[in-house]
Order: sequence, then structure tokens, then C-alpha cells
Amino acid sequence: MMARTIVALAAVLRLAITASAAETPPEPEGYRFDDYHAPTPLTVVGNPAIGTDEARRLWEADAAIFIDVVAPVRRPASLPSGAIWSPTPHLDIPGSLWLPDSGRGALNAEWEAWLRASLARLVAVKPNAPLVFYCRADCWMSWNATKRALEWGYRGALWYRDGKALLEVGAASRLVPSGVHRNLAQLLAGFRGNVSKLVLTPAKFL
Repeated sequence: MMARTIVALAAVLRLAITASAAETPPEPEGYRFDDYHAPTPLTVVGNPAIGTDEARRLWEADAAIFIDVVAPVRRPASLPSGAIWSPTPHLDIPGSLWLPDSGRGALNAEWEAWLRASLARLVAVKPNAPLVFYCRADCWMSWNATKRALEWGYRGALWYRDGKALLEVGAASRLVPSGVHRNLAQLLAGFRGNVSKLVLTPAKFL
């Protein structure tokens, strides 16, 4: 009886390991161009992603620039022009910079120029701080953005794979700064924008 139990447990463990491996794809050679909301690798350009504990440590120490790359919620094309549209408010880690759509697999010339200029300005404000890219869990946009930054020479670029999980951790421990976060306050000296949320777009910053 004991032997059968051990065999059965071993079989279940093998299935669990196989399923986990199937859900964690290997790194592709290039960028991800579609189906952005899907299981992601554990590394980007060979570098392991950082976890929530490390992300929180960097946030609390004001030792990094957090960059949210999630795409904005767009009004459905099928929605009648007179219909009321109330999208879900965009939430991100306090003090983050929102660079929407910058994690797409392909960027046109204008968008790439804007992103290069934006990253250069951010690094100029805090030259020794790593760039931490994130969106949501199972989100390839943050993977693409980190890969792009690394290939552009930002060797300190980090990928926060679990995305906004830090918000859930912070909700229980009051991870919300009083007033404007120091990181954001510093960056506002070099950017124009709303103090409550700094959103960079090509139309404003090219």
C-alpha cells in the first residue's frame, strides 16, 4: 500500500513539474509581436527577472526608476459615438513613469525616437538608478521593453516579471507615499505633466 502511494505521489509530482515547464516558455531570440498576455520566460537576455521582494526593496529605498509599459485601455471601435464609456482607472506602483505601448514588439520610427529620448532623460535625472520595467503578470510588453533597453545599452535595466503584484503587497502594508513620491518629484523637474500621474507620450515629449 505504501509503495503504491509513493508511486502515485511521484507521478503527480512529475505531472506538476511538466505542467510548470509547459507554462514557462524559453526565451525567444527576438521580440514578442502578438498575444502579449501569455506565460513569460524567467529571464530576459539571460538575466533573471526580479521578484516582488527585490522590487519592493528598490522602491522603498528610492533606488530605481519604475517604468510601467502596459498599453492604455482604448475605447472600443464598436461603441456608438454617443455612448458613455467608463474605462477602468489605470493603477500603477506609486512613483512610476507610464510609457504606454513602449513594450510592443515593433515600434515605428517616431515611437522609437520618443522612447529613446524618454529613457535618456530619465537616466540623466538619476544616472545610477536601474530602470525597472513592468506591466502585469504574464505580460510580454515588460519583457520586450526590458530587452529593448538592454540592447540599447542600459545595462542596469531590470525586469519585474510579476508586474503589479507589488500593489497587492503594498495594499496590506500601506505602500502608498504621502504626497508625491521622491522619484517622481525629481523627474518632474525635467518633464511636464500631471503631478498625480506622469504619463509620457510622443505628442508631448518629442
